Amino acid sequence: MNRKEHVLNAALLSIGLGYVLHPAGDVETFVTIVEVGVPVILGALFPDVDTAFGKHRKTLHNLPVLALFYVYPMQFGNLQYVWIGVLTHYALDMLGSKRGLALFYPYEEEFGAPFGVSVSSDRATVVTLAVTGVELVVAGLFVYREFVLASSLAAIGIQ
Repeated sequence: MNRKEHVLNAALLSIGLGYVLHPAGDVETFVTIVEVGVPVILGALFPDVDTAFGKHRKTLHNLPVLALFYVYPMQFGNLQYVWIGVLTHYALDMLGSKRGLALFYPYEEEFGAPFGVSVSSDRATVVTLAVTGVELVVAGLFVYREFVLASSLAAIGIQ
């Protein structure tokens, strides 16, 4: 996918996450959208920096880079949501386009789904919206599961 689809995916995902985390649609929802949105969009754009150096869809499109962005906030206390943007970039590239990613780079084999469209396809935006919908369902299920688990533990007195 190209930059337009990655930004669209990240922006819509951020809005959806704002409502998943705070479904009331009040000020807290909109603050969450901004709080999540800026780092998610930045993270969604980061992997394509490898178009300027290295090998595109290899150098910065792999699991060690994702792990680095996931662990970074634990060590430094900022960039909490950037890893979500990086992850959604990978998901869109793997599920939405014909080409895969070298997830275990420097091992060069690319992994991807057996479907997708070319980056220049006029169906790229529709595919982006479909992938975003799947991502929001997964996020919603994860948040719901965590809420149910936390509620169950609180009901039996474990915090």
